[in-house]
Amino acid sequence: MDDVIHQAARMIEASKRTVVFTGAGVSTESGIPDFRSPGGLWTRFDPDDFTIDKYLRSESARRRMWKILLEEGLLTEAEPNAAHRAIAELERMGRLRCVITQNIDNLHQKGGNSPEIVYELHGNMKWVVCLGCRRRRLLEEVKPLVAAADFRPVCDQCGGILKPDVIFFGEMLPQTTLMEASRHSQECDLFLVVGSSLVVYPAAALPLQAKRAGARLLIVNLGPTEQDHIADLIIHRKAGETMAGILEVLKGRVS
Repeated sequence: MDDVIHQAARMIEASKRTVVFTGAGVSTESGIPDFRSPGGLWTRFDPDDFTIDKYLRSESARRRMWKILLEEGLLTEAEPNAAHRAIAELERMGRLRCVITQNIDNLHQKGGNSPEIVYELHGNMKWVVCLGCRRRRLLEEVKPLVAAADFRPVCDQCGGILKPDVIFFGEMLPQTTLMEASRHSQECDLFLVVGSSLVVYPAAALPLQAKRAGARLLIVNLGPTEQDHIADLIIHRKAGETMAGILEVLKGRVS
């Protein structure tokens, strides 16, 4: 293990209130596409089809979206990777205040983090909500119904529109979740970014809030981020191998 891994482990060891913030760079190591990268979804499909306004007003847009989601395999069950497992282990060790994530894949919970400490800024693709009766159902229950209806996402109870319980373009982030994430960011003493280039706002404002409140900022990301210049430590490597290495050193120091 090289020095930068040991530095990161020492930062976590010294922290009393660590917040972990994750982005697409964590999910891609589980085989989930990064929508914005070359070859990602937005290079092959029109992002306008994923706006809330178009989804609500156009049945053809809704059918096209569900066809893309089902046939592209974007809803296939992925498995947690080494980064998810390491973050969950930090919680078990009592070293983690909460996880704030931009990801919608449910992999933090599946990897072992307690659902009540995971703040999902962009929702969770595991769930589908009816915009009519507001009934919330598991995606796995809804997928065969939508496929059998020729990709028409219609509620079988009230006839309302079914929508993945995630944030579309043009929608506000869930305000209660955002407020809690902001509070934890301002109260933490270490803000650990894993797998995010920190370009999507308002989520990317959270590490800035943490720094202004006096927290140290540790960034683990494969490439440069928009906030490298204010970080206390930067590790430009893959999330899984880096977090696993940090955890190994931390466990050795604690033991």
